[in-house]
Amino acid sequence: MCVCTCLGEDNARFILLFIVLAVYMLAGAALFQRLEADLETRQAAEFWRVYHTFRRHHLQSGPVALQRLDELLYAYGNASSSGFINKNRRWDFPGSFHFVGTIVSTIGYGNTTPQTTAGKVTAVLYGFLGCSGGILFFNLFLERAITLLAWILRSIHVHRLKRRISKNLVASRRRSFSSSKNEKSSLPDILDDDDENLDLDEWKPSVYWVMLLLTVVCCTVACCAAAVYAPFEDWEYFDALYFCFVSFATIGFGDFVSTEKLHYPYVYWYRFANFTFLLIGCCSTYSLLNVTSIVIKQGLNYIIQKVQKCRNQDMAAVHLPRRKSSVSTMYFSKRRGTRIAARDSFKGDHSETPRRMSGEMISMQDFFSANKVTLTVMQKQLDEMAQLQKDGVSIATASSAVGFRPDAVGPLAIVSEKFKSQISRKR
Repeated sequence: MCVCTCLGEDNARFILLFIVLAVYMLAGAALFQRLEADLETRQAAEFWRVYHTFRRHHLQSGPVALQRLDELLYAYGNASSSGFINKNRRWDFPGSFHFVGTIVSTIGYGNTTPQTTAGKVTAVLYGFLGCSGGILFFNLFLERAITLLAWILRSIHVHRLKRRISKNLVASRRRSFSSSKNEKSSLPDILDDDDENLDLDEWKPSVYWVMLLLTVVCCTVACCAAAVYAPFEDWEYFDALYFCFVSFATIGFGDFVSTEKLHYPYVYWYRFANFTFLLIGCCSTYSLLNVTSIVIKQGLNYIIQKVQKCRNQDMAAVHLPRRKSSVSTMYFSKRRGTRIAARDSFKGDHSETPRRMSGEMISMQDFFSANKVTLTVMQKQLDEMAQLQKDGVSIATASSAVGFRPDAVGPLAIVSEKFKSQISRKR
């Protein structure tokens, strides 16, 4: 059964993604509840068993002794979470650098938090600028990583193309021994062009190949990092892999945190390796997540296209041809221009016809569609005009030099620019 919807493609994609994420989260909540609830209950029962056993054998029944025991346990819990007991200092210079690294990278383990009012205010201001700079760094890394992978895939593509053309040339020479020079000149220019002269933007890689290569890179970095973390932190190898994913994806649960022990062999080299692994892992995983979002978006577009195709078939079956009078023609052409335009858009007619009368309300989608502008590119438009004005260009010249283009900013746009498989939007 087809779902009839009057929403635009962007709104339909947003609502569909919201529904998919809601179902995904509900299923995940049920799954984790089934996996972790029993262990939580057993751990709580074990704690209270040890607590009551200690009270029964080592404490008197007086309320003062019980109060002192509770105070001791509370203080021990705070000291353990703050790193005072059997852990490295949190607020020496290496610990403070680790703290600001979790801010800028948006990991936020939660093991180190400011306690003073001045520290909390500074964390807010520092985090605002630090997170902005970190996101910008991730976006710039994403652009260069995708460009590098595109260059690698393009080189492989050009090599295969040259090899195939060379094989065809050898076969043609075996079939005919005449006019060999003409045959060589008739070959594509790719055989004579240098790799540096070939334009990278002329060939777009497949998003699936880029996703595969990024997955291999992320898995390689995670496996190498886990091989270092496991012996230094006394973790199981799987726990180290789990820590790598939680850290590289900037989730940061805080149940496993590196560089917290009091003593490490080769401590300075280990801290440098920890910083390097976190930097490369976060950047690579950020790129992989953005490429994966392109694949998810294509899946949503596929579902929307199927729904629209099914709806078009229903409309073609319901709206049978009938004789129209002059009154109905006038009414539908003036008062119901919106429905006519919507029907024509499904049929593939993209002519710019008036959608509404002057007295009718216009939606934000129609406004941005008519003016070729979206909210996502307004910031880029203002920045480019300000830059042109700073260079001495007038406002009129700046307005004509800068043009709006949908999907021109953001990590999703950076990845979309590199792939040919992106589905173009309907305007």
